[in-house]
Amino acid sequence: MSPRKRTGSAASKSAKEEKSSGAKDEKAPGFSAEERAAMKERVREMKAEARGGSRAEKRASGEADVLEKIGEMAGADRALAERLHALIMAAAPDLAPKTWYGMPAYARDGNVVCFFQSAGKFKARYATLGFSDKAHLDEGAMWPTGFALRELTPDVEKRIVGLVRKALDRGSQGS
Repeated sequence: MSPRKRTGSAASKSAKEEKSSGAKDEKAPGFSAEERAAMKERVREMKAEARGGSRAEKRASGEADVLEKIGEMAGADRALAERLHALIMAAAPDLAPKTWYGMPAYARDGNVVCFFQSAGKFKARYATLGFSDKAHLDEGAMWPTGFALRELTPDVEKRIVGLVRKALDRGSQGS
């Protein structure tokens, strides 16, 4: 065997050993630590949902989880999330608060309609209010499903309430 092949074989063996031992290349593409943490959160949430309980117990547990997650957020994110939670609960009391990938979310019949992603969650420049396809915000061939949030002015609050109500109205029509 030539020296070149032995080097290649040894290098290949070394790379395989690193992979099997759990060593990670810091530059390797894949999920970020924040994304992996969110996926682990979702697994915990799914296990908790599977445990059962009455609708009222699930709602109370979901709200407690949401308030806990909001309490863990840094200043500006926490202020946005607290106000957003109050707005959504007032505008759509039939939405059930729950966490979704570790984020505050609001669901109808177990399906997430909207959620809040803090800026700190994925080290982003701004927080996001997102709507799932269950929100039925469809308008023509293209429409927004995520909105950047930097502050909640009266106009922004009014727009959010309108979007949440629109999501529920259309969702109840099944369109």
